[in-house]
Amino acid sequence: MSDSTSRLLRGFLEPCLLALLTPGPDYGLSLMRRLSAAGLEDVPGGSLYPALTRLERRGLVSTSTRPSASGPARKYYELTAAGRNELAARRAEWRSFRTAFSAILESSTATTEARS
Repeated sequence: MSDSTSRLLRGFLEPCLLALLTPGPDYGLSLMRRLSAAGLEDVPGGSLYPALTRLERRGLVSTSTRPSASGPARKYYELTAAGRNELAARRAEWRSFRTAFSAILESSTATTEARS
């Protein structure tokens, strides 16, 4: 993972996890694979599991242990009502941030091109 991806991930991993849990409960390794499939490759367990623990401590996800057909029981994470509310707030923040960031980048490009 590049340094810039790592820095960005610090601020966005938790809302990404909340979004991935919207359809239903899931376990850590599966979440890691889904992040990778979405383009966030190589999210280390040392980032993923502490983020899940923080979400649990804040009451945004609940956990349960379920048997696994391929080994030991797995810890599943599930959104709580508070987690759904948090995700809605983070999505609204993201829309505002994305709009502002795009305006700055596009304005900066236009200004630079106009000066050339």
